[in-house]
Amino acid sequence: MHIDLTSIYDKIVAIEPVSYSKNRNYIDGAVSKLSPYISRGVISTKEILNSLLERGFNPNKIEKFIQELAWRDYWQQIWIEKQDLINSDLKNNQLKVDNHQIPKAIVEGNCSIKAIDNAIKEFYDTGYIHNHVRMYIAAISCNNAKSHWKAPAQWMYYHLLDGDWASNALSWQWVCGANSNKLYFANQDNINKYCYTQQKNTFLDVDYSEFYSMGIPSELKETVDLKLTTPLPKTDNSLKIDTELPTLIYNYYNLDPKWRTEKKANRILLIEPSVFENYPISKKSMDFMLNLSKNIDDIQLFVGSFEGLKVLTEVSPIYFKEHPLNTHYKGIEDQRDWMFTVKGYYPSFFKFWNKCKKELKTA
Repeated sequence: MHIDLTSIYDKIVAIEPVSYSKNRNYIDGAVSKLSPYISRGVISTKEILNSLLERGFNPNKIEKFIQELAWRDYWQQIWIEKQDLINSDLKNNQLKVDNHQIPKAIVEGNCSIKAIDNAIKEFYDTGYIHNHVRMYIAAISCNNAKSHWKAPAQWMYYHLLDGDWASNALSWQWVCGANSNKLYFANQDNINKYCYTQQKNTFLDVDYSEFYSMGIPSELKETVDLKLTTPLPKTDNSLKIDTELPTLIYNYYNLDPKWRTEKKANRILLIEPSVFENYPISKKSMDFMLNLSKNIDDIQLFVGSFEGLKVLTEVSPIYFKEHPLNTHYKGIEDQRDWMFTVKGYYPSFFKFWNKCKKELKTA
C-alpha cells in the first residue's frame, strides 16, 4: 500500500499541541502519530516545529509537545556520541537481573494485565504502541520480571513501524535504571487511570513501596529466547547507474523525498543485510519502509553492502545523510535537520533541553 506524502503532511497540520500537553499520557490522548515518518526520515522534528510556529502557536503554550520532539533528537545525539555503547548498560549496571530473555507472557500478550495484553495484540496488528504503554511494558519486563532490557527492547523495535534504536534502547534503559538513577514502576491504579480499565487484584495492584521487595510474579516467570530475523526483499540488483550523475544513498533511517531534489541523481535505497542482522525488523516494518520509499522519484533498490554498491556506482560521487549506522559510508555527508543547534552528549535530557530552550526563545 502506497503511503502518499499528502496524508503525512495533513497529519502535521492536524497536530493539536495544546491538547497534547493535557492528555498525552492517556491512550486516546492527542498524540500526532507522526513518529513512524520521523523515524524513517521522511519528515524531521525541525519541519514539525517550524510548522507549529508558522501556525502561530506560542512556544511557551506548547512546550510539552516540543519537548517530546526534542527527546527524539536527544536520544539520537547520544547514539552519535556513544555509538555501540548504547547496546549495553550505558550509565549503570541493571540491578537484580534474573535472565537475558523476554517473558513469554509479554510476547504472547497474556501477562494478565488486560490493558497491556490488549495493547500488545493491537501492536502486532498495527506496528504502533502508545508511548506510555511502552513504558508500562518495559517496567513489567525489566523491573517486575527482572529480564535484562536488551532482549525485550529488541522485540519491541522489531515490530515498531517507528523503530528508532536510540529512542527505544535508551528509553528501556531509562526505565530499568541503566540510563537513569531510579527504576520506573507503574501500579494497577496508574494503568487503570490512563488506559480506562478497572482491573483489580493483579500483581501490579500494590502500593509502590512494595515493588522493590517483590519477587517475580508467577505470570512472568517463563521466558523465551527469541530468534529475530529480518525478511529481506528479493532483488536482482541490476541497477541503472548514470556515472555522470551523483548517487544519493537512502536507507532505513533516511527516506527524505525532499533531499537534493534540485538536481538529477541516481537514487538508491540501500538495504545492508549486516545492519538488519544486528538490528532486525519485521516484515511489516520492512514493507512499511519499502512503501514509503515510493515517494522518492526513480528510486532503485539494492540489497547488499555499501562497498558492493560503491563498485557499481564507479566514479559517481556518493552523497548520504549522517547517521550512527552510516559511519562506514564513504562520500559526501549531509547533516540531518535538527530542531536546534545543540549537539553532543548530555547526561540528562533537561541539561540538553535547557540549551535548546534558549534557542526556542529566539525562534
